[in-house]
Amino acid sequence: MRGTSLNKRVRTAVAAAAAACAAVVLIPAQAQAAEYSSALKIRGVQYDAPGRDSNSCTSGNTRDEYLTIKNYSSRATINLRNYVVKDAAGNRFAFTANHYLQPGDYVKLRGGNGTDSDKYNVVYRDNCNFLWNNDRDTIYLYKPSGSRSDVHAYTRSGSDPDRNGYIRFH
Repeated sequence: MRGTSLNKRVRTAVAAAAAACAAVVLIPAQAQAAEYSSALKIRGVQYDAPGRDSNSCTSGNTRDEYLTIKNYSSRATINLRNYVVKDAAGNRFAFTANHYLQPGDYVKLRGGNGTDSDKYNVVYRDNCNFLWNNDRDTIYLYKPSGSRSDVHAYTRSGSDPDRNGYIRFH
């Protein structure tokens, strides 16, 4: 009788442990599903342009600072027109022209001046000031409706272990 009671307690403990493990497994899957509710995501950021920072429009390196935005949808084409990118300080860039991202396609939003090109997947901010801080910042991507499409915070010490100035998020 005593063995039966012990077996029952062991089975109960095993069942409780299995249920706890199942709950732990489900939480990340649910969090991941919420994270990917939008097809348009920030893939990565070159937050610290190589070389010494210079925001001169003629000889600076702001063109080497960029944000990569990718369409992770397997079916939908997304027009970037009226999407907005912001940083923690409230600096912003709005896509004012039509720029279509096919499924799996990406665009690099570069600092500095240049010619936007669908062929080369690039849009220029037409601003020679750096947008991303070299030590830490938060990047927000907003849909035309104003709802958030994606957000990522980073620190040089916590997010960029090789200190190359580039962080990949997705």
